[in-house]
Amino acid sequence: MLLKMWRIRHSKLLTNPLDLEVVAITAAKFSCTSVPLLPPRENTLRIFHLLAAGDLPKAAATLFSLSSPDSAAYAAVLHACSSRRLLPLGRSLHRHLLLSPSPSIDLFLSNHLINMYSKCGRTNLARRQFDEMPRRNLVSWTALLTGYSQAGQHQQCIQLFSSMLVHYSPNDYGIVAVLSSSAGARDGHHGKQVHALVSKISLDANVFVGNSLIAMYSSCDGLEDDGFLVFKTMSFRNHITWNSMIAGFLQGGRSNLSLELFVRMRRCSVEFDRATLISVISSCSNIRECCQLHSLCIKSSFASEAEVATALVKVYASHCVDFQVCYELFSAVSKHDLMSWTGIMTACCEQEPTEVVFMFCQLRREGFKPDRYALSIAVKASAGFATERNCMALHLLILKSGYGNDTVLCNALIHAYARCGNHKLAVSIFDRMEFHDRVSWNSIIKAYAAHGKGKEALNAFQCMDVPPDSATFVGILTACSHCGYVNEGRYIFNQMSEVYGIEPQCDHFACMVDILARAGELVEAEELINQMPMEPDPVVWSALLGACRKHGETNIGRKAAQKLLELEPSNSVGYVIMSNLYCATRSFGDAAFVRKGMKECGVKKEPGLSWIEVGDHVHEFSVGGHRHPHREEILVELRRLVIKLKEMGYVADTRLVLHEIDEEHKEEHLLNHSEKMALVFGLMNASSNWDCLKIMKNIRICEDCHNFIKLTSKYAGREIVVRDSNRFHHFTDGTCSCGDYW
Repeated sequence: MLLKMWRIRHSKLLTNPLDLEVVAITAAKFSCTSVPLLPPRENTLRIFHLLAAGDLPKAAATLFSLSSPDSAAYAAVLHACSSRRLLPLGRSLHRHLLLSPSPSIDLFLSNHLINMYSKCGRTNLARRQFDEMPRRNLVSWTALLTGYSQAGQHQQCIQLFSSMLVHYSPNDYGIVAVLSSSAGARDGHHGKQVHALVSKISLDANVFVGNSLIAMYSSCDGLEDDGFLVFKTMSFRNHITWNSMIAGFLQGGRSNLSLELFVRMRRCSVEFDRATLISVISSCSNIRECCQLHSLCIKSSFASEAEVATALVKVYASHCVDFQVCYELFSAVSKHDLMSWTGIMTACCEQEPTEVVFMFCQLRREGFKPDRYALSIAVKASAGFATERNCMALHLLILKSGYGNDTVLCNALIHAYARCGNHKLAVSIFDRMEFHDRVSWNSIIKAYAAHGKGKEALNAFQCMDVPPDSATFVGILTACSHCGYVNEGRYIFNQMSEVYGIEPQCDHFACMVDILARAGELVEAEELINQMPMEPDPVVWSALLGACRKHGETNIGRKAAQKLLELEPSNSVGYVIMSNLYCATRSFGDAAFVRKGMKECGVKKEPGLSWIEVGDHVHEFSVGGHRHPHREEILVELRRLVIKLKEMGYVADTRLVLHEIDEEHKEEHLLNHSEKMALVFGLMNASSNWDCLKIMKNIRICEDCHNFIKLTSKYAGREIVVRDSNRFHHFTDGTCSCGDYW
């Protein structure tokens, strides 16, 4: 009964049934009815025999049943507890030792206890045992040093090592432990001191010490050359030596040297392993190198291993290789782990966000419990969806998984909710966070900026309790741009370098040009571009050109368009904006000439697409909605809506339509815009309790559609949210959150 009750009480703490049985046996204190009485030596041999056969439960039961086990028997079971990381049984053994008349806890058993507690991650108990010892030897110090190092308690390890030097000269295990802690703490100064000691006591020829020195120097910024010097002076190197140096070069940002060293390793006929390939694959700077290593992985049968395949997937994805190639690599893995699932999800997050959600569901079906990294990738993928429904489901899973206060996941949720059009939920998550890092502040500032909440963005900037970085100023300047805060934008732009010591980069200049040019300060914006310390990129010229179209400034617009076409001759943006500029100023001949030039150069305009989620499906609309099965019903309802809106004052804005067609056809052309089709389809399928319609666009919304949707929001009595390529527009009761300033 006691054994049964203990199992029920502690079954949630241990997942391995064998471990559970061991602790249950210990707690129940089984009697020795089934264990024959043998002399001490035979009892010890029996325990060793059971441990050799892997039968720890019977070995433990035998030990507890003996009246006078010797130190060797206790040490054997304690060592097994260390190997199995079985802390409950180890603590029971310790208590049994304290209560038993013999043997006493001598130096030999104390060292085993320190080792057991250290291996089980309880360095506090190991230190207590260490401090209570009347006598210690080198093994005692080394066991505790190793425990601190493996537990990541690097400062304690370094301090203990310094104390040990008063009593003993360290062995190679102690040196390796303290070098690992120097690497973990990135303490190159202390690492160099240990290196000097290593040379003094002639341990520098030890290959394990040499490998640790390489790893230590590679972990400390600017000391990679010292690590390579150790590598070159080593009289003997094993494959771990080569792996450490290859990984060191990669960690120090010198990936070309990693590849060169791997080539040298192959010429020296040194066998490589999984760790070698992972480091070398991560060092690839182009597709050709990656393909060569991929071939080597296939030839050496490593391509089917999860870690190697994940490294290949990451490199291929970073070079924008087709997602199908990455997925084939992933599919060839013989046994997946959570890291391989996270790797393929990360690889396709940008190209195929929908696939990421399917993969996330699949990994859960296969029994994997997603960690914070897998969850953050799934949330990031959900940020591109039409509504926040998927993001809300992931949010619920995050709370159930106990990650509700995780800063990284909260930051991802803020970004995703804001991108899905629900900035209120983004703000609520930010307000509930216990700790805000710089990413949290940047995310909420960008959320406010995207939704036209300029005042809130400025308030958040003023309330930041961490120093802003370059991304912070991109967000706050974007907010000023979207709301027309010219003076505030000038002030913040000047503060960047004068107060915060952050030199403006190209994206900051693009924001400032946009702020000035949108407000009609086109000359000042052009002067700012001429004063830039770097070459203006296409984003800068696009900002100026877009403002020229808004204000009908053709002279500056021509210069901006020419610069934009020089930088990106195959991009349609320059042609389209310049053509629209000419149309807006009634220069239809010039507009036609620009369109003709665009056609002759083989440049095609990006088609306008809109998406709306209705029920469980996302519906896509192109111009005219020709591919949608309900096109005819939508057009009938659209014409009815136009009649109602004209009664409310709607007048089609035909300025941007070329003059070769008559006014009636111009209006018909405007009615075919994808966002109007999506809007009408949403209204046709909206339930009575569905107050908000959300539409996504891949390009910027035009003036006519903007006016059309404003009036529709008043007519239908619904909030309508449109996310275009630049920002969010919240239409309510005939007004827009942008204040017609976009």
